Amino acid sequence: MSGWIAVISVGKRLDGVSVALTSWGAMRHEEVWDHRAAQQYDTPGTGMFAPEVLGPTVDRLAELAGEGRALEFAIGTGRVALPLSERGVPVTGIELSGPMIEQLRTKADEAAIPVIAGDMATARAPGTYTLVYVVYNAISCLQSQREQVACFRNAARHLVPGGRFVVELWVPDLRKLPPGQQALAWETAPGYLIVDTFDVLHQHLVSHHVTYSPDGQARLWRSPHRYIWPSELDLMAQLAGFELEARHAHWTGTEFTGESGSHVSVYRLHVTP
Repeated sequence: MSGWIAVISVGKRLDGVSVALTSWGAMRHEEVWDHRAAQQYDTPGTGMFAPEVLGPTVDRLAELAGEGRALEFAIGTGRVALPLSERGVPVTGIELSGPMIEQLRTKADEAAIPVIAGDMATARAPGTYTLVYVVYNAISCLQSQREQVACFRNAARHLVPGGRFVVELWVPDLRKLPPGQQALAWETAPGYLIVDTFDVLHQHLVSHHVTYSPDGQARLWRSPHRYIWPSELDLMAQLAGFELEARHAHWTGTEFTGESGSHVSVYRLHVTP
């Protein structure tokens, strides 16, 4: 599939909008994160690039990296890596999407931020690091529990003893999903709608981002995910030799509660005596 399609096909209806219930197996991230998606990913100063979002993220990661080096899984176009590097933290990245790497290269060359093309569950970067991190729900892009566990083990392989792995992830809010309904409106705004469709048996969802133009046309961009409960994430960490050091609702250190919609979890690699 291409990243964008001109017409929304008929499927499950939600609040008057017809949303295609995409087959999970039909979507591959190499196709989702294509050239169009990469070119439209950056929104300087707004959304996830807003200073109030990006600033605390970089502050916390710089603190955790200390005097060492950082490795970002799913580095994308460098949203976090670039400002973190500007703070004096050497950053290397792993990224599966060639177009996303190309977009990053318009802002920083290989000498400034080295990037290894590959899957964050298996690709290896040279050297060792004090910090490995994966932000903005990117770990959920790995589409099976096996791959997600492998991601933790890959982080452990790259870390020095006592090093940290940081995961930013949303908390599945299935309480809002009525029995028998497969779709849930996650965000609505003028000219924009996000609808998530769920396969609760396999912990899969597809996010449908619908953009309406003034002439009445609609475009749809979709991304597949496997959602992870916090307790499941902690077990993945244990299997890879980590222990949970801290969990907050936001990068600013807000307390994580049963009502939190997201979390920043810091795992520390066990030190062998």
